[in-house]
This record gives sequence, C-alpha cells and structure tokens, in this order.
Amino acid sequence: MPRSGFKNLLGGAAVIAVTAGLLASPASAISTLEEALVQTYETNPTLLAERAQLRATDEGVAQAASNWRPTVTVTGTFTDTDSRVDTGPGSIPNGPSNLISTDRQDYTGTVVATQNVFRGFRSVNEFRQAQANVRAGRAGLHTVEQTVLLSAITAFLDVIRDQAVVDLRHNNVAVLERQLEASQDRFDLGDATRTDVAQSEARLSFAQANLTGAEAQLTASRAAFERVIGSAPNSILAPADLPGIPEAEEEALRLALDSNPALRAAIEAETAARRAVDIAVGGLLPSARVDVTLSHSEDDDNLQTQSDSATITGTVTVPLYQSGAEYSAIRQARESSSAARIRIAETERQIREAVAVAWDTLVSTQSVITSSEEQVRANEIAFEGVQQEAQVGSRTQLDVLNAEQELLDSRVALVRAQRDEQVAAYQLVSAIGELTAQDLALPVEYYDPARHYRNTWWLPIGWGVGQ
Repeated sequence: MPRSGFKNLLGGAAVIAVTAGLLASPASAISTLEEALVQTYETNPTLLAERAQLRATDEGVAQAASNWRPTVTVTGTFTDTDSRVDTGPGSIPNGPSNLISTDRQDYTGTVVATQNVFRGFRSVNEFRQAQANVRAGRAGLHTVEQTVLLSAITAFLDVIRDQAVVDLRHNNVAVLERQLEASQDRFDLGDATRTDVAQSEARLSFAQANLTGAEAQLTASRAAFERVIGSAPNSILAPADLPGIPEAEEEALRLALDSNPALRAAIEAETAARRAVDIAVGGLLPSARVDVTLSHSEDDDNLQTQSDSATITGTVTVPLYQSGAEYSAIRQARESSSAARIRIAETERQIREAVAVAWDTLVSTQSVITSSEEQVRANEIAFEGVQQEAQVGSRTQLDVLNAEQELLDSRVALVRAQRDEQVAAYQLVSAIGELTAQDLALPVEYYDPARHYRNTWWLPIGWGVGQ
C-alpha cells in the first residue's frame, strides 16, 4: 500500500522554499521531517509538562509506601523559673522580712516512635492503587507523545502543502497578467474585443484574491509549525515515502487493540478505581498500631533530680459507627469503579473508529491522487490544445481562461490529496500506537519514564527532583 510522497508539480524541485516574516527561532534549522520530530520530542512544552506530571504521579507510590514505615518525633522543653516568696516579719520586731528565693531549671526530652501494624488492608491497597496510577500515567505519556508528534507531522505537511498552493497560485497570477497584457495589445490592434479584455481582468482579479487567501493560510500553517515544533520553517524537504502500515484494516485494528496506549491507560485507571473501593472498605475495619515513647527529664534545683522512662503502647481501634460517611465513600468508590470500567469500552470504540476513519481516508485519498494525476495530465494536454486552437481563431479567450483554471484546480487538488494521504497514514500509525520516538527510530535519547520511579518509590528521605 505505501505510495511515494508529495510530487513536486513545479519542475521536480525537491526543496520547498518557505520564507516568511516570522522571527527566527534560536533552534537549529529544520530541513526534514525527522529533524522536525527530533526537535519536537526534545523541546515541545506539552510533552515536557506531561513528563513532569508523570514524575509527580510516581511520588504517589513513595507516599503509599510510607505507611509501612514508622514515624518518629522528638520533643524537647526547657523551663527556667526564678521565684521569690516573702514569708512575713522575722522574730525581731521591726526586723527585715523572711525572703525565700528559688532558681529552678527543668529539662525534658521525649522521643515517640509510631508503627502502624494493621490499617484494614488500606496500606497494601493504597500502594497497589498508586502503582496502577503510575502505569496509567505512563500510558498517558505515551498517548501525549503520539499526539504531539502527530501534530508536528501535520504542521510540517501543512506548510509544504500551503507553500505549493501559493506557488501554483502565484504562477497563475503571473500567467494571467501576461494574458491580460496580450489581450490589451490585441484589443489596441483591433484583433480582440473589449469583452476579451474584461474577461482577462476578471479572471486576474479572481486569481489575485485566491493568492491572498492562500498566503494567509500559509501564514497560519507557519505559525502552527513554530508553535508545535519550536522554530519557524525555513527550507524543508517533502517526505519521500509513507510510514510503514499494515496490509489490511483487520490487522491494523488488531494491533491497535493490543498496543494503543489510550486503552492501556483506561484499563489501569479501572484497576486503580477498584483499589479505591478496597481502600474505602478498609475504613470500616479495625486498625492497630504500636507507640514507643522514651523520655528523659532533669530538675536542676537543689535536689538535682533526674528521671528516665520507656513506654510501649499497643492500640487497637475498632470502628462502630462513624456517622455514615464511610458507607457513602464505599458507594461512591464503587460507582467510580463502574464508570472507569465503562470508559474502557468507550475507549475501545474510539480506537475502532480512529482506525476505520484513518484507513478509509488513506484508501480514498490514494484513489483521489490517482484520479487527480490523470486529471492533471489530461488538463495539461487540453490547455495546450486550447491555446493552439485560440491562435488560429477556433477558440475564444474565455475557453483559454477556463482551460487554465481547470488545470490549476486539478494541480491544487493533487497537492492537497497528497498531503491528506500522508496525514492519514500517520493517523493510522498513531491509532495503532506506534507513533513514538522509538517506533520511528528517531536519533534522540529516549526518555525513560521508569527511571524516576526506580529512584524514588522507596526513598525514605530527600526532596531533590529527578528527571
């Protein structure tokens, strides 16, 4: 099924010159689709933000694992008391009062270690829920990567298409300007009528309006190119071939149902939702913990007393009635689990639709390309014939203008169909789940979504942010 890529309709040149008034980006110049995808993979903000979001999701596992570790707190107090007490007159009449002064310093230090022993199976379920969220996040990153790369491919091909259309319409305006001049010269010599001149003027104005619209579309495509890829297009090469795709629609659908990351994300989200039900049920179960308390105190008065103590306390909590909130949480979690299960079926339907639409679009555009190529060839012959017949007076000026317009329209239709074929092929690859940097064998350092997870999932201390 693979076909050749865009065919240059303007003399076989391989490079489509794309120059505009956009500011140049500091990024390196982009020439090929591969270079555009490499820069997108390394610099696109949407993709980078999704990677950071996945690293944040990884921390949920570390937080769930902390339920198996103890918590330790240290408390210290220091009290300095200076008191004076007047006990009244002494034994000598009119003598001085009896004053009692006290200067007291107290020191107290306490260490408390608390270890959860049983939390109604919530610790293990929270840990497994966090792991499922990580797996769903990785699949979500895979989906975002495909979406971003497909956007880059589309923007790249749009610029090539719109530049080709601008070139065709610019050439058409130049031809019509020459024809108008020729019509005016013949009118001045008495060989043409005022009608011939007016028809040439009208067709030229129509072509100029179409050229203005094509240039506006090209400007929009360039802006989209810079937004997604990160640099303004300069001189880019049309891709030569289509990406590798299955030979049959059934095979494409089978691969999509096996590999599409959106379906994997939905399945893992449903797993996490089921764990949420178990966590909610754990709120009704007993819990147990052990507290170890070590304390030391000093009384720095005249007695110089010290005391030390060590206490181990086991606590078992059995919920009896908690105002109904836990039962509501269980019902809520079950409904959320049902919704997640239904979304799996919804995602599967969306994948089937995406494969069918991309496949049918690819097949239909290939038929359009074949027809358009034949139409261009026939219109080229017809236009040449009409021109020759007009020179001997058997064709009118309007016949020449109509033939030229038909040739232009068929060339524009061919350019657009070739772009649509490329986009449909990559959309099919994306629906299958193989539009990633690794699947496309891009020459980049591939992002490892598991590296941050491996470094942090059991990390007991530290706040450094890894990539």
